[in-house]
Amino acid sequence: MATIIGIDLGTTNSLAAATVQGVPTVLGGIVPSLVHYPKDGPPVVGDAARPFLLSDPARTVYSTKRLMGRGHGDARDLRPGLTYALADDCEIRLGVRESVTAPEVAAQILRALKIQAEAALGEPVDKAVVTVPAYFNDAQRQATRDACELAGLELVRVVNEPTAASLAYGLQNTKTATVAVYDLGGGTFDISILRLEDGVFEVLATGGDTRLGGDDFDRAIAGWLTAQVPDLDPSAARLGAEEAKKALSTHTVTEVLGVTLTREKLESLIAPLVEQTLDACRRCLGDARFAPEQIDAVALVGGSTRVPAVRDAVGRLFGKAPSADLNPDEVVALGAALQADILAGNRDDLLLLDVTPLSLGIETMGGAVERLLFRNAKIPASATEEFTTSIDGQTKVLLHVVQGERELAADCRSLARIELTGIPPLPAGLPKVAVTFLLDANGILSVKAKEQRSGVESEVRIKPTYGIDQAEVRRRVRESFLHADEDFAARMLADMRNEADAAILGASKLLASHGSSLEVADREDTERALTHLKTVREGDDHGVIREAIEALDRVGAPLAQAAMSSVAKELVGGKTLAEAADFLDERLKEK
Repeated sequence: MATIIGIDLGTTNSLAAATVQGVPTVLGGIVPSLVHYPKDGPPVVGDAARPFLLSDPARTVYSTKRLMGRGHGDARDLRPGLTYALADDCEIRLGVRESVTAPEVAAQILRALKIQAEAALGEPVDKAVVTVPAYFNDAQRQATRDACELAGLELVRVVNEPTAASLAYGLQNTKTATVAVYDLGGGTFDISILRLEDGVFEVLATGGDTRLGGDDFDRAIAGWLTAQVPDLDPSAARLGAEEAKKALSTHTVTEVLGVTLTREKLESLIAPLVEQTLDACRRCLGDARFAPEQIDAVALVGGSTRVPAVRDAVGRLFGKAPSADLNPDEVVALGAALQADILAGNRDDLLLLDVTPLSLGIETMGGAVERLLFRNAKIPASATEEFTTSIDGQTKVLLHVVQGERELAADCRSLARIELTGIPPLPAGLPKVAVTFLLDANGILSVKAKEQRSGVESEVRIKPTYGIDQAEVRRRVRESFLHADEDFAARMLADMRNEADAAILGASKLLASHGSSLEVADREDTERALTHLKTVREGDDHGVIREAIEALDRVGAPLAQAAMSSVAKELVGGKTLAEAADFLDERLKEK
């Protein structure tokens, strides 16, 4: 079988690897994630593009991983620190009429890695396993898939970066263990808690931020440098900051752009950013239900973990020195190569069980969310739930797919809207619409809706045109806890209003068709209870609505009896319900 390569498509650097004679091996070395687009001629990729960061910064693109899967509403927060123009829809502007998208830039990098891998292996390469941050959402994963297609690579599997790293570390830690993988790269941060046992790598929980990494360290240092050096060019400040950060990982003082910078000063500049990563670690530990001291080992991944302040902070949080046995720049690609080898069928001693970072569900009547797949559910995964119509004669249903942890759809992220048409025009509640969520091993969602009676169905592969700000992801998860009580109350109110609507509709129909057969007092009691329910249904106390529904059920019993007697007459030749029961008893005795 042709070799499947593993690729770490990074914010700062990218790398390809493959398993050669059973050993994961780097193919050709690191490729900086830089692409220069000259006004004439083909794009320049990697090290060759680095000089253009200073000579032609407006046409030299970097850190595009942060732009993957982004769209309208994201550009404002992504622009700071960039030396190239970013349009409102997150396209990269190279001139008045020239633009490229983040997947197109990523494709140039992937194509360079493909060529490098083919040279190292001496054979064509057309399949790859590509890693992404664990907190990449569906749009960002789909953008990664698009980039691979543009580069002429078949994307066999998308793997979360910390999970890939755990595979590489797992070769040296075959005993049963609970491991934290702290992954701080150039533009993203991930934390994952995994259980390793008998070759099975099970992700228990994952968290992080796709807008926090070494680039932010550089930005903090560049801001300080700009304050020290008047009229400093932004590109020079950024490059100087990066060099200073690297130098201070092994020295306590350095000179940059004629300014002295100490490690102590650098640590004070990046301290808030390091603390943000620790906050994410604490949340992830809580999700996995582990205390820091219960973690057996901590693995460091990503070039930014070379910063001493980062290593010290991680060590203090977990109470143990983190492991850095493998090159943090290479470990993700090596793990991807192992996963590629597993998928190629070359080994069966390892099994990878990953999770989804956010819950997925459907908006129901009243704006509540019915979750089908929950946060930290193992993938691949599927779930099916039945829904129905709310209006008589309804021939189509609009399904709103959302992602998030809140109880109301308005507080979650909208993924897609699916319209199912051709439903038979039946009374409300009779059509049965089965909605199936299928989350594949790449973390990409497909949704299918099928009306069970007629067989009509609709299916969509979720391909959102925008991504969510990861600060929003963290905010929404946090708010799901902070607003748990009010969310529960809002959910109960939505549910009670739905029940009230069904009760009002049912009682109104029965009164219209069978009310004349009631005693006057029973009819008036039912009408008063119905009017009261209509009134309180507009209020915001779900308990009062429930009481009104129960009251209508009680006083409406004669109405229900009259309706059942009418049905019985039709079924057993004009007999009342009581007469029908006696008739059936006699027939049973005869038997």
